[in-house]
Amino acid sequence: TDAESAAIAEMALVGKINTDLVGRLNSLGGKAVGLNGKDAKLLQAKKYLADVYENGEVNLVDIGFVGSVQQVNTDLINCLLDGGYIPVIAPTGVGADGETYNINADVVAGDIAGALKAEKLLVLTDVRGIYSAYPDESSFISTLSFEKAHELMLKGSIDGGMIPKVRGCINALSGGAKKTHIIDGRAEHSILMELFSDTGVGTEVVK
Repeated sequence: TDAESAAIAEMALVGKINTDLVGRLNSLGGKAVGLNGKDAKLLQAKKYLADVYENGEVNLVDIGFVGSVQQVNTDLINCLLDGGYIPVIAPTGVGADGETYNINADVVAGDIAGALKAEKLLVLTDVRGIYSAYPDESSFISTLSFEKAHELMLKGSIDGGMIPKVRGCINALSGGAKKTHIIDGRAEHSILMELFSDTGVGTEVVK
């Protein structure tokens, strides 16, 4: 993400997507408030250096204005929650010099859930959950431990867009969240089924 791309991402995430979500929640009777990482230093971030594997060695590479969360201003979030508001947080962070960092949304959600010591983190996606050999239905995993998640990522069984979702779950649990779930957001009543049925419908990642 170069400086120009970071500015475009901020416009899209904060100016368009966030306001759309806030408007839709409010039209359904909620009390939603749009936030981004710069609001009261909500998401303080630093530059993220990517792991690049070459010739059997791991090198850390600067990939521009991509960040990782250093600190979450939970006071602001809790103040809104206590007032009955729904915080809708765009995944942009602010650096020490006021610069904008583009941060993966799943990872940000995990960091926030951990900082809040949330009861649950629900990650909605477009697949049923985690598979050890996707898309083989028989390899679907209903409950996944912290350690097994690491193992599957190292083996390459968890790859692509599922990696940041699992990392978000791991970050949440490491920070103090109680349970995390990855579920298919397209399926009708999937949140209710995951939370209130004995077997659930997605994958729960637990310590």
